[in-house]
Amino acid sequence: MYRTHNNGELRIAHLNEKVQLCGWVQRTKEFGGLTFVDLRDRYGITQLSFNKVVNEELCNRANELAREFVITIKGKVVERESKNLNIPTGEIEIEVSELTVLNKSKLPPFTIEDETDGGEELRMQYRYLDLRRNPVKANLELRHRMSLETRKYLDSLKFMEVETPYLIKSTPEGARDFVVPSRINDGQFYALPQSPQTFKQLLMVSGYDRYYQIVKCFRDEDLRADRQPEFTQIDCEMAFVEQEDVLSTFEGLVKHLFQEIKDVSFEKFPRMTYAEAMEKYGSDKPDIRFGMEFVDLTNTTQNKGFKIFDEAEMVVGIVAKGCANYSRKQLDKLTDFVKRPQIGAKGLVYVKCNDDGSYKSSVDKFYDQNALSDWAKIGGAESGDLILVLSGGTETTRKQMNELRLHMGDELGLRDPNVFKPLWITDFPLLEWDDDHERYHAMHHPFTSPKPEDIHLIDAEPGKVRANAYDLAINGVEVGGGSIRIHDRELQARMFELLGFSEEEAKSQFGFLLNAFEYGAPPHGGIAFGFDRLCALFGGSDSIRDFIAFPKNNNGRDVMLDAPANIDEQQLEELSIALRLEVS
Repeated sequence: MYRTHNNGELRIAHLNEKVQLCGWVQRTKEFGGLTFVDLRDRYGITQLSFNKVVNEELCNRANELAREFVITIKGKVVERESKNLNIPTGEIEIEVSELTVLNKSKLPPFTIEDETDGGEELRMQYRYLDLRRNPVKANLELRHRMSLETRKYLDSLKFMEVETPYLIKSTPEGARDFVVPSRINDGQFYALPQSPQTFKQLLMVSGYDRYYQIVKCFRDEDLRADRQPEFTQIDCEMAFVEQEDVLSTFEGLVKHLFQEIKDVSFEKFPRMTYAEAMEKYGSDKPDIRFGMEFVDLTNTTQNKGFKIFDEAEMVVGIVAKGCANYSRKQLDKLTDFVKRPQIGAKGLVYVKCNDDGSYKSSVDKFYDQNALSDWAKIGGAESGDLILVLSGGTETTRKQMNELRLHMGDELGLRDPNVFKPLWITDFPLLEWDDDHERYHAMHHPFTSPKPEDIHLIDAEPGKVRANAYDLAINGVEVGGGSIRIHDRELQARMFELLGFSEEEAKSQFGFLLNAFEYGAPPHGGIAFGFDRLCALFGGSDSIRDFIAFPKNNNGRDVMLDAPANIDEQQLEELSIALRLEVS
């Protein structure tokens, strides 16, 4: 036996007990004839004491210990003279009688402390060391609890966890697939799943009416803080349900997680249609922790001789409360922000609502005090407020103003990470037009059902058809999304046709699903939550990497393993890849 207790376990009630502990040396301290060692494991830290008067040889050996040595000790629990009430074990220490070094350690490339001196790339290269730090450990403990509570909740509602395959068939819709060559089937490839979508629908056809899976998914897409090439979903599906059943069930799951993990409770989640969200916030995942709803100024501002507004499809503003005192330097910084290439605005118009009731704007040449007063009335702006205005094409301007709104929310401290505001978004467009390829794409995926009342529009006006789809956004982050699925073969075939699939292509790619629908497919729908994103949200972080044990960097590389990497030529030959590369 290496240990009788862990390093976060012993208390004053254990006084005089003989114990054996093991772990990693956090630090050593010498005080005259005494040496103290902090011994760490995943459960906590226990202080060890060595007395030169009692055992000089043992004390000298303790003085040779360095950070991250792995040791085991035997000793007696005694009361500390200088107590540390900041840690659970801070009232006791171990009077060591035996010390064994199990393994020595090189000097770590960064300090393994809560506040480390290691940069992110270095810590990812030595991730096994970074995982020893308390903040990273706390993130993984949070992830574990989230997983456990998810399973408990869904199990209580008779959901069954079913594993689906990782080696599947590539499909042209959605993000790029990661492909896996097949050695046995020369020249053919598997794909890693972007989601278990069709499998969970087939499970509904099979009669497993409540399915879930905490599942790894893969997408070969550009990366950012909330994306990884491999990520985890809470994937769920239900049969014999309508949209309201799905929303109620999984609103319950999210409420359960918040209650159990964060001790935060909610009333019913608010709902908003996609059209309303875009009109008010320019985003299908708006952050509703603060106001600054969009104000449409198009009719009020046009035909006044200001060419930029006159030629715009939309003129839209937001009101920043109490910001009329912004300096010219601050306003120039806001202008520079919206002109960044990532946002792409050509400029920014402002109106200061002065305390004396007058107005000062960057377009005083074109708009008098009465006109600016009208802007303020429409936006509900009061003395001391600042109106910020952008213009251009409707879709582009809304996106730009969304970025400016979020930026102002950050600047004014309105996006408190300890405040949570969930919001259901419903009634998405079923299809979106792709100008480059001159065809429609599914806004969610090809299996999403249209709203029953819009089915008559499919042939004449497909762009106006709304989807029976829904997303859950929390604090401006899309954490989940789903839909009621098509379960009728003819409607599914029509959807493939709208998306530009020939009959042969649809049969080749999705024939198995169309065939299944001929054998009694029930009405069904579901949702998938981004598990990594949920963990990051609960942990107060913008980056999902902090909540994944072994993440990839922004370039999709595992810098610890140095992957992706070249593979042996013999492997390429076995896969018949080398020959094809030479021919091409």
